[in-house]
Amino acid sequence: MSVLLYIGIMLLCGLLFGRLTKLIGLPNVTGYLIAGLIFGPHVLGVFSLDTVNSINAIVSEIALAFIALFIGAEFKISFLKEIGVASIVITLFQGILAGVLVTLGLIAFKVDLALALVFGTIATATAPAVTIMIIKQYRANGPVTKMLLSVVALDDALALILFFFAINVAKSMTTGAFDLYAAIVKPLISIGISALIGVGAALILLIPLRFFKKKSNRMCAIAGTIFIASALSNYFDASSLMTCMIFGGVLVNISKEADSVIELSELMTPIILMLFFVLSGASLDIRVIPMVGLIGIIYIVTRATGKMFGSWLGAVVMKSPPTVKKYLGLTLLPQAGVALGLMIVASQALPHYAEQIRTVILGSVLFYELVGSALSKIALSKAGEIPDLPIKKKKVKRA
Repeated sequence: MSVLLYIGIMLLCGLLFGRLTKLIGLPNVTGYLIAGLIFGPHVLGVFSLDTVNSINAIVSEIALAFIALFIGAEFKISFLKEIGVASIVITLFQGILAGVLVTLGLIAFKVDLALALVFGTIATATAPAVTIMIIKQYRANGPVTKMLLSVVALDDALALILFFFAINVAKSMTTGAFDLYAAIVKPLISIGISALIGVGAALILLIPLRFFKKKSNRMCAIAGTIFIASALSNYFDASSLMTCMIFGGVLVNISKEADSVIELSELMTPIILMLFFVLSGASLDIRVIPMVGLIGIIYIVTRATGKMFGSWLGAVVMKSPPTVKKYLGLTLLPQAGVALGLMIVASQALPHYAEQIRTVILGSVLFYELVGSALSKIALSKAGEIPDLPIKKKKVKRA
């Protein structure tokens, strides 16, 4: 059958389940994931695994590029000044503590050091797409929301940097010889290449923005620049996620038209993001849950503990508002796109551990996405940052 038929079904199923979950007070993204899970190859089988993989190959790359752009766009100097050093301190506390607890917890149960390090760095990542969609859906605003946006942006940058080093150290351990260049120098070079491409892309985009004013033309210029930047990153063995984050961060600080660019990008992404989450749900095999075992349970528990306690501790140190101390940790639990991307890279780099990596990360993503997204919405609601829905006035019939 035509791929377009499957894409159409995915979009309509995502739309339906998004509305159903909204009716019971859950975020739309939870519905998208459930739709993919139910109609995917591992439950009803409406979408075959080959179909899911072929569509996901391009959709995930586009979705993650835009997600990274949106994260980078939060790095406005004025916004960072408003948040201050608190966001950096909280990011370091919750990210590093989550990674350390996962690594130590796995080592305590006799997991190989190389594998424990990889799991530890993947644990630091959150799900920016889920976070952004929940905030936009419920129009959340307040101290927790503002801190969450900055921490999520910094958190995934931290995860990427730590992962670059960890994966190369792990590869050195499995070969039995520590390679200084591969473990330290190569990751630094990759980060540098990502920065160069990201800055270059932001500067290049200014040219068409100057000459093209119609929204349709600007959309083409934005999409073209993002796709080329992402492709160049992959070609030079750098991180496309980091490239697009830097792209967004530079653009919002050098161009007065950056807000317009982000608004147009947001208009282009609803279909892509819905497909991305439906496909993510379809990729989750519920049969992996019993296989996750002790390693998966340790990963889930220690990561959640590190995220919640680390964010609380960082907020206490920085004397953040009470709602930030109490609720920020719960909003940092979702994990999806970035973690799945790192899982794929780790599986390819460490084929000896590929099955364990895929099983644990897919199982934890299933848990965190179905539970974590709901907890994020509850936390923002408890913090008083989700505005009440307007009450529709009943029409009074005149006699």
